Amino acid sequence: MENPRVTSSGLSHGELREVVREVRNHVVYDEVNRLVDEIENIIEINPNLSEMEILEGAAKRIVEYLGAAAASLRIFDPQKREMISFGAYLYDRGKRPQSIPFEDSIAGEVVRRGKSYLVPNIMKEPMYKNKEIVCKMGIRSMLAVPMDIPRFTIRDLDTKGVIQIYYTEEDKKFTPLERKVAEVLARRVTYVIARKRILGLQRLNETKEKIVEKIYLKLGKREGIRLRDFFRLIIPEIADLVRIQSCSLFSLRGASREVILEAGYPEEQGYHGVGKVFDVRNEPHFDVVINQQHLGEYEHEVITPSYLLIKNPLKSQLVTEGLRHFTQIHNIHSILYIPLKVGELVTHFMAFDALDRHKRFEDEEVEILTFFGKEVMKAVRLEKLHDILHDFRNPAIATAGFAKRVKGALDEGEFETKKETIARDLDILVRETSRMQELAFEIYGEGKEELLDITDELIERFEVNEVAIAEQQLGNINLLREELQSDLFVLGCPLHLERIFDNLLNNAANAISKEGGEIAIRSVKRRNSAVVEIANTGEIPGEEIVRLLNGETRGRGLHITKRLVLLMGGRLEIESRNNRTTSRIILPLKLPGTLG
Repeated sequence: MENPRVTSSGLSHGELREVVREVRNHVVYDEVNRLVDEIENIIEINPNLSEMEILEGAAKRIVEYLGAAAASLRIFDPQKREMISFGAYLYDRGKRPQSIPFEDSIAGEVVRRGKSYLVPNIMKEPMYKNKEIVCKMGIRSMLAVPMDIPRFTIRDLDTKGVIQIYYTEEDKKFTPLERKVAEVLARRVTYVIARKRILGLQRLNETKEKIVEKIYLKLGKREGIRLRDFFRLIIPEIADLVRIQSCSLFSLRGASREVILEAGYPEEQGYHGVGKVFDVRNEPHFDVVINQQHLGEYEHEVITPSYLLIKNPLKSQLVTEGLRHFTQIHNIHSILYIPLKVGELVTHFMAFDALDRHKRFEDEEVEILTFFGKEVMKAVRLEKLHDILHDFRNPAIATAGFAKRVKGALDEGEFETKKETIARDLDILVRETSRMQELAFEIYGEGKEELLDITDELIERFEVNEVAIAEQQLGNINLLREELQSDLFVLGCPLHLERIFDNLLNNAANAISKEGGEIAIRSVKRRNSAVVEIANTGEIPGEEIVRLLNGETRGRGLHITKRLVLLMGGRLEIESRNNRTTSRIILPLKLPGTLG
């Protein structure tokens, strides 16, 4: 009761006690009740919003509660030693610098000391640099309070920032209560962010577990993994993050100057152009993803070390004319690129074509999509492994057959009379064993492309498979050579072409009934394409052909063939009529002496 303001009031001690009682029971109660309600309102902000939306919503409530004019938020970037703009309320975001120095700034001082900073008069404050902006807005004073969000994983860092609350009063006198209320509300904001991150981690772990569980269930089946099945299993699990129109996996080769499209979803021919090669120098968006350049948030792009988001493909300068046309045709409104690294080196990346317009992605969303991308990389390698194990069969059988022929000739003392045949068989044995070695190395790469005479390759595999057919005792099969044109050159890896022919010849042999039949080969030029046909006796119903081409059967041979043909830029057709089924490979012709 010794406060001069109280003793000078002229009230007796009894009257003063009554006034204090009334203030405590009604005025203070009402104010505390209003503060508690505001704290609860902040705590109940939807944690499913983005962090920026949460902070901006909280800034709005703080401004309205304190009777302020506006608020802005900045987050400390420890790598760049800058305070980054991270939202605002009633403060034109376009007028604020995207970042300000950590040193010699009010925001940086608040983060460094962990204490609030009072600015009664902005025009007289030496550390406030952008006075012209706030002057035009009629802002004269400011209260800056710290905002600290603890980390939740070992890899994370504590997030430190500041909420800057602006007032129109000049030479404003901030009361201790006003400052304390602002600090309490700011701490409640960090509670909402913390809850969001905890829920995000929970969703992240649940989604990862579902992805892994489905992968292991698929791997447990004898037919092995196929990328199309993998995508169909996993895409629904990430649908809550991004509504996908399509997604693609790209890999780098040639000292990062070339990018090849390894796999895509959906698989429809022409949608992704699986096997298509891009020159990074002609694709600005690829260059940004691979080389991690020009980081920052722009009008039509967000570029971070974790992802590149094309917010508006129709206006982004990073998008080529061809990609822009693709997005228009397929109704794609944003594209997300996720780099996949081995150590610090980007070796693959994924593209997600989204139906929605995304402004940015949260860390846990990016981590789930990155995890998905790395699982796709594993699935690609597993699919190759299963395919290679499948394709070991033909050279293994052929090798056994040629070895028996050589051994038989030697055992019967026919070396001199069959010298040429034995030498030829031994040459084939060397080639086939070398080919089995190449198949093993195929797991780690696609091999080197070269110019190939498709007819020569076809004839060689035809002769090798003739021995394999005899070795398997498949019955009375007559092998025919129909029209075989020379000088039909295609660009590709020799091993790929051999695997294509082996699988088609093996399928043809197995399709012939026990009563016997024919297998015929043919190669011709058709306009700008080299066409190879492998035909066998017997018919396949039309609906079965559709299932075969769509990879909906258990066998892997045709699935492997189709993938390799796509990688060579060609297409596979199957035709069945008049008791004859023809598998047709159509590949682009190349001129001798060219590699493009």
